[in-house]
Amino acid sequence: MKNVTDSFVSLGYWPSAGSFGLNTDILATNPINLSVVIGVLIFFGKGVLSDLLDNRKQRILNTIRNSEELRGGAIEQLEKARARLRKVEMEADQFRVNGYSEIEREKLNLINSTYKTLEQLENYKNETIQFEQQRAINQVRQRVFQQALQGALGTLNSCLTNELHLRTISANIGMLGAMKEITD
Repeated sequence: MKNVTDSFVSLGYWPSAGSFGLNTDILATNPINLSVVIGVLIFFGKGVLSDLLDNRKQRILNTIRNSEELRGGAIEQLEKARARLRKVEMEADQFRVNGYSEIEREKLNLINSTYKTLEQLENYKNETIQFEQQRAINQVRQRVFQQALQGALGTLNSCLTNELHLRTISANIGMLGAMKEITD
């Protein structure tokens, strides 16, 4: 390693051949070298650097313009989406209100139909009760009539003679015949 270091250190002691040489004095050569390099870069690189910067500027401006257009489109889409959301929310509220009113209407219809059905059942019950009462009354009348008839027949049989019996039958047959002629 020492040999490599010595070779670099010894570069500063080379005698110059007259036209070209290396100056290793950093403090003296650095500003000069920098000014030469910067001057060469400015002279030759000015157009290239300017073109590169202009191209970069144009790309940045195009990107900003595209971003603004995309932002405008996104804002427009956001507003459309918000409008659709408001519309859907209003429709949902309308459906909700209509649904509630429909439910209330169906509830009232169901209650009314139930009341009507109960009323009909009450009427049928009352008619059935009246029918059964009428039937019971008719059965009692028939029994009373049969018992009265049997009692009357028993009384008549015990009191009537054959001749009186035949006259009563003839009179009843005559009355029935007269009633038949009146109805015809």
